[in-house]
Amino acid sequence: MGVSGSGKSTVGGLLAQRLMVPFLEADDLHPAANRAKMAAGHPLDDEDRRPWLLALADWIREATAAQGGVMACSALKSDYRDLLRQAGAGVWFLHLAIDRASAERRVAGRVGHFMPARMEASQYAALEPLRPDEPGLTVDAAADPQSVVDRAADAVRALR
Repeated sequence: MGVSGSGKSTVGGLLAQRLMVPFLEADDLHPAANRAKMAAGHPLDDEDRRPWLLALADWIREATAAQGGVMACSALKSDYRDLLRQAGAGVWFLHLAIDRASAERRVAGRVGHFMPARMEASQYAALEPLRPDEPGLTVDAAADPQSVVDRAADAVRALR
């Protein structure tokens, strides 16, 4: 979880490979209207996100019934994470924390992504870091992706 540009897709894909479980890029489940709204520079509201979050919860239920999985998802608000946790036992979050300037640089350097760098402010406005009662780990997203994956994989293995 984390803001756009924090490395969710990179770290999530690597972690899924390491754990040998399926990977989902949550952005792939956004309806076309959500993508268009964000591409136009308008942040999504909770009503926009609800169908997307429900689709993600369905994926979690399926993954939980199988061998598990890794999902790269912003999950910026604790309410969103609560909904996702209700979808399956063992849902655990890796918060990739990054400063705004670094995230903006990363997003500005992307080619072909629907999320413009000017939307970063809305991401930080919505971001609610992991609460102490939420299962997960917060790491510095500026670290080398492999070291982040190492820490995350160790934490996940400790849960088993």
